[in-house]
This record gives sequence, structure tokens and C-alpha cells, in this order.
Amino acid sequence: MRLEPQQRIYVCFFLFAVSMGALLSRLPDLQDALAIDKSELGLTLIGAAIGALISLTFASPIVGRLGARKTAFITVLGTSASLALVPWMGAAPLVFAVLFCEGLLAGALEINLNVEIDRIEAQLGRGVMNRAHGFWSLGFFVTALVSSAVRQAGVPMQLHLALTFAFVLIVGSLTIAGIRNAPARPTADHIETGHIALPTFGLLPLCVIGIAAFLVEGAGIDWSAIYMRDVFHVEPFIGGLGLTLFTFFMALARLFADRFVDRFGSRSVALFLLLLSTAGLCAVWLAPHPHVALLGFAFMGAGCSAVYPLAVSAAAQRTDRPAHVNVAALGQMAFVIFFLAPPLLGFVAEHAGIRMAYLVCIPVILAALMGIGSLSTRRSAFA
Repeated sequence: MRLEPQQRIYVCFFLFAVSMGALLSRLPDLQDALAIDKSELGLTLIGAAIGALISLTFASPIVGRLGARKTAFITVLGTSASLALVPWMGAAPLVFAVLFCEGLLAGALEINLNVEIDRIEAQLGRGVMNRAHGFWSLGFFVTALVSSAVRQAGVPMQLHLALTFAFVLIVGSLTIAGIRNAPARPTADHIETGHIALPTFGLLPLCVIGIAAFLVEGAGIDWSAIYMRDVFHVEPFIGGLGLTLFTFFMALARLFADRFVDRFGSRSVALFLLLLSTAGLCAVWLAPHPHVALLGFAFMGAGCSAVYPLAVSAAAQRTDRPAHVNVAALGQMAFVIFFLAPPLLGFVAEHAGIRMAYLVCIPVILAALMGIGSLSTRRSAFA
């Protein structure tokens, strides 16, 4: 296929989100199939977080040696295959084990795609990081929309995820085959294979920003369907609209965020988006009617949209360590929160009510607001 280098990375982000979104949209069905409560479901899903943490800590040298194309083949197709196996596991410990393996691959995928899109950005001389993550969000939106109809039609979870994997396998194989390794930024150090990715003191503010964004994303993606079911007792299609609106506005904001970042600077954009996330969380927490909750999920999606990509760009452009290592260290702190959100918020939901699971996200947003000084105020990173 005749695609530009950045477009091939866009497709990889999209396919990863399609695979993950298909499973997350079926969490109510998975909970019923395993006959477990919310806390137990959260603990089961933590397998992916543990795998991702290990991978983000140690996989950076492996990604550097394999290169972008080989790593993409292994991780994009491997994560989809792992997620397709989940519905066939008849017990929570088996689901935990499969998700652990999926997390190992997802961590390497996170490092690979973010470093590669940063290098492509440098070649192009314009921002495409937010747009790349926009295709991640677009993947979630598409699969959320499809999954609402699929669940309403009563399609079994096993068939749903098997068809998703078949789609990823075909499209991914054709797209990834054309990936070529982009050269490192001229100012970047040579990638040393001995590095273990651990956050440095200078990277911590970016880590907090990333954690806040992924916590809101996890709250919106993982628990929106269960929230709508338990709080308002709506039909499956209406219940799925929370996830649909969240992912639609996240995708929309990311696809068009780069022009605002170039005009107003990373810091101003991040400030506005974090405040919008806070408004959305409050709306979901206090919602007296499903429509208010759906509006809150839309605000949350738009609000957390470009925050993490902005932190990734800032981490990749630091000169203290190779880009692979800084991106991996940031992902280690932030990406794992995306997987830790289910058990953390599930515990709160089980013991204090699912509304409170959204309230507890707000202090993390406030901490992120204190760290936005680590983002650039320049109106363009390529000026």
C-alpha cells in the first residue's frame, strides 16, 4: 500500500486501539462470564499492567535492536491475538495470565510507536504526535460504536474478538510490511543497549501529567459501560454511548490538536485540557440523568486527548538520555496507570459506589496542573 511513513504508524495505533477497545467494550460480559465482582474483575485486569510495567522497564534495548518494523509486527499482531484469547479463558487466573502476556507486548509497542513518530516528526518539520494518538482514539471510537451494536444484537464475545483479530491481522500485515526505520533526531544520543528505563527527577513532572491523562482515559474507557448499566440501568446500546462519546471527542481533539499546539504552545493547551477533564469528571460524578453523564464522558474524552502526547513529545526531545529510554520511562509511569485504573477504580466502585470512582481522579488532575511548567511555552517546536 502507498502510505506515508507517519500514516503507517497511524494505522498501527488504530489497530492496537481496535483490539483493546473490543475487549474493554465487553467487560460487562466478561464479568458475567467469569462470575466475579468489580474488585475481582479489576484484579484480573491488572495482569496487563504488570506485563506492561516489566516491558516498559526492560524492553527499550530490545526495541532498539529489532527496529520499528519487526517490533510492530510482533507487538501489534501479538496484542490482538492475546486479547482474542481472553473470552476463551474460563477462569479469572487464566485471563490474568493472558493479559500479562498482552501487557508485555503492549509496553514494547508503546515505546516503538512513540519513538518512531517522534523521529518522523523531526523529518517532516511539523507536529504529528497528537494526530498519531488521535488514530488510537479513533480506533477506540470505531470499536465502541461497532461494539454497542454487536452487544445489542447478542453476538457472542468469542466471535466478536475473533473477527476483530482477523481484521487486525489482514490490515496490520499489509501496513507494517512497508515500515522503514526513521533516522534518530540529529541531536539524539546513540541508543545504548544497556539502559534500563527508570524515571529521572527531571522527568517526574511529565510522568505526573501522563498519569493524570491515562487515569482519566482508563476511567472513561474501562468503566463507562458498567457505570451506565449500574447507575441508570440503561439498555446495552445506550450504555455503550458513554464509551462512544468519550472516544469520539478524544479522537476529534487529537486529530486537530497539533495546529493549536503550534499556535498556543504545549503548556497552554495542556492547561485548558486538564481543566476540561476536571469538568467532565465532576459531571459524571454528580450526574442526575444519563444525558448529563454522557456529556461528562464527552468532556473527559476531549480533556485527556492531547495531554499524554504532549508529555511524550517533551520526553522524547530531552537530551539527557536516548529517546527510547525517556519515552519508556514516561510510559512506565503513565501507560501502566491505564491498566491499573481498572483495579484501582474497581476497588473504589465496589466499596464506595461507582460514582466515587470518578471523583478520586480529580486530585491527580490537580497534581498534573502543578507540573505543566515542564511543558514548552513555545508556539511551535519547529520554529
